[in-house]
Amino acid sequence: MEAPSPHRPTHGRPETEEQRADRRWNELLQEVRVTQTGVQILFGFLLTVVFTSRFATLEQTDKTIYVVTVLLGAATTGALIGPVTLHRLVTGRRIKPQTVILASRLTVVGVVLLLATVTSALLLILRVAMHNSAVPWIVGGLVGWFVLCWFALPVWARHRYAAGGSDDAASDAEGRDDR
Repeated sequence: MEAPSPHRPTHGRPETEEQRADRRWNELLQEVRVTQTGVQILFGFLLTVVFTSRFATLEQTDKTIYVVTVLLGAATTGALIGPVTLHRLVTGRRIKPQTVILASRLTVVGVVLLLATVTSALLLILRVAMHNSAVPWIVGGLVGWFVLCWFALPVWARHRYAAGGSDDAASDAEGRDDR
């Protein structure tokens, strides 16, 4: 029997560290493409709102919520485009595994900012549309749904189906896996 190579894992997929980084980078890019499209549409829409005639009639509170929403949308866009520019600026430096970890972290920050942007946009839209004291409850319920779908379910699945130990959660959080 051959001794394990330092470049080949003893468990998971039979791939080198470089192959794993390439695979994980491609997976991350697909995930970022999905979120970027939604963010670009939302952000583009938000940028046009201030130029409508209805904007001038909004209460100051709604205008403030709008400004916060636009700023959150801009921050979300920055975080979700960050992995692409990070990769472009460090390409050829032989640090792809570290690049994947940093890009993964930026993507998670982008998703958290997306949650805040969607929350703020929902609050604004529902306040203007409903003028109702139920709006915070509706928005809170939707935020709970997003948190369940985007964070709680993945964390539950990670713990429920983790194979081989407690360090899997820490590895995933840092952008590493053994698939």
